[in-house]
Amino acid sequence: MSHTSRIQTQITNIKALERAVKALKLHLIKNGMVRAFSESQHFKADYVIQCRGPYDVGLVKVDKIYELRTDWWGGHVEKEIGENGGRLLQEYQIAVTVMVAQSKGDNIIRQTLPDGTIKLRISQK
Repeated sequence: MSHTSRIQTQITNIKALERAVKALKLHLIKNGMVRAFSESQHFKADYVIQCRGPYDVGLVKVDKIYELRTDWWGGHVEKEIGENGGRLLQEYQIAVTVMVAQSKGDNIIRQTLPDGTIKLRISQK
């Protein structure tokens, strides 16, 4: 039985993805195999987020964006990238925002609030 599902994203910037994965203390590899419930369900992906648990996250390019593909069974992946990849996608959006601000020479202050919300303050130099 397959537990693997797909989540459409707006991921297009691999440099920002690398930053997001690093922020989650995970590793991103290019052209790898994604671990799933059983070896017969492992699959190749353009990029693989190697998780600490038994399953990984694959990013497969569909048209011009990357789709997340993973085995959500047991909650292993959710612990690392959030429900439906929410923490990963949040870190990705932060990385994109920071990269744009840096390219303009802006100052950036990142603050994590007690409830886990991340606040970015961007100002011109």
